[in-house]
Amino acid sequence: MNSFLDPAILFFAFGVVAGMLKSNLEIPHQISRFLSLYLLMALGLKGGFALAKSGLTVEVVVSLACAVALAIAIPAMSFFVLRKVISGFDAAAIAATYGSVSAVTFITAVQYLETHGIPFGGHMAAAMALMESPAIVMAIVTANMLRQRAAGGGLVAAASGSAALTAPKSLSMGRVLHESFTDGAQLLLLGSMLVGLLSGDAGKASMQPFSGDLFKGMLAFFLLDMGLLTARNLGQLKGKAPALLAYGICAPLAHAGLALTLAAMVGMSVGNATLLTVLAASASYIAVPAVLRHALPEANASLYFGMSLGLTFPFNILLGIPLYAAAAARLLT
Repeated sequence: MNSFLDPAILFFAFGVVAGMLKSNLEIPHQISRFLSLYLLMALGLKGGFALAKSGLTVEVVVSLACAVALAIAIPAMSFFVLRKVISGFDAAAIAATYGSVSAVTFITAVQYLETHGIPFGGHMAAAMALMESPAIVMAIVTANMLRQRAAGGGLVAAASGSAALTAPKSLSMGRVLHESFTDGAQLLLLGSMLVGLLSGDAGKASMQPFSGDLFKGMLAFFLLDMGLLTARNLGQLKGKAPALLAYGICAPLAHAGLALTLAAMVGMSVGNATLLTVLAASASYIAVPAVLRHALPEANASLYFGMSLGLTFPFNILLGIPLYAAAAARLLT
């Protein structure tokens, strides 16, 4: 119950209510963009300061290896399941969305752990960065294979809910990787971690007023904006198959179970296991849709975007994070 009384979570809930009431409350786009960049910078600095203190340990390496394994396994399994009920292009897009991660969900989980005094490793921010791109690459590779198969068999690949589209040319994998790892938000997170790692305790003390004291207020303001955005995108879920809507809740729980099992097998701490679970259970609503809108136009954007932002994101923010933390504590202590 205490998690629902956290100011940041309450501001998210307030934003959802205000959006559903069709209020004219709005956070200007440039301010919203600044808030997201600030949170990523502060998170990167925190991770870098923690890494400077702990160093590169076996636990760090194992945690990052687990993150990469999940980033490959989750989209592969998701595509295998979804391909049985929807088109290959939609299956690839949803698998990429749920195989990638939500930075805001992760940042909210970090704040939850700090509020409850649960220690965690700063290297988990690097785990988040590593988990973002594999699902995108896998979706583009899968889409290219589907297009080649359709062309070879004389089939017509139709876009969901629209007329057939001319398939775009296969994208260069080097270009995909370059864009993934040089994305501004991704680069800011990694660069901030490097700054924190190099500056250590002295840097932490000097940046505390900016990256520490302001963090909770900035997160609350940003979650207000996310609540408004969530409410305004709920309409995209109207008319969708009940099975797909159920997937938006059941898939995160299944992915969380997989991550918790892996965390228990390698002996991760409660805090690190919680964050790994949150990453596995989250779904991207920024990075993946931005790439797939151009790389995978055959997929129904309202489907994968509506599911991730309208269902999975609010579920994780309101219920998932405390649930995953409680499960990790029960399993690992």
